[in-house]
Amino acid sequence: MHSEVVASRSADQRDSTRESRNGGTPQLDAVSLAIIQQLQEDGRRPYAAIGKAVGLSEAAVRQRVQKLLDQGVMQIVAVTDPLTVGFRRQAMVGINVEGDVESIADALTDMSEVEYVVMTAGSFDILAEIVCEDDDHLLDVINKRIRALPGVRSTESFVYLKLKKQTYMWGTR
Repeated sequence: MHSEVVASRSADQRDSTRESRNGGTPQLDAVSLAIIQQLQEDGRRPYAAIGKAVGLSEAAVRQRVQKLLDQGVMQIVAVTDPLTVGFRRQAMVGINVEGDVESIADALTDMSEVEYVVMTAGSFDILAEIVCEDDDHLLDVINKRIRALPGVRSTESFVYLKLKKQTYMWGTR
């Protein structure tokens, strides 16, 4: 991997995330992808160690990481187990909408209990992951807040019984 990274770096040393011509999506070079992979393995990995792995100085890694953060390519966060921090009920809620799906998705993103919102093609217009303190809290969010949104036609809840896998290691393909 190191030789691929060095070759890529020499081809485009100055700009790790050129804006593409198709809508401003950053185009990541091999070095930036390698940095992301290093941070996905360990978000607290020192920049010096990342630099050694990808063939850059600590300062260059720091600059690239900041650019990736500023462009919204990645976030560095602490991922908790909801059960250990007081949230005993999780559910995925399928939502069917009449009218503008985006306005409902926007309203859901403003709810603190909603951790994940995706507009879909299929049986539901929207899937929303909800994390709550208990069943009463979940009922309140679904019944009084989600179902009360203008345009929500129906909901179907899938209560989590046991979380077997939660990872954010999908790589950098």
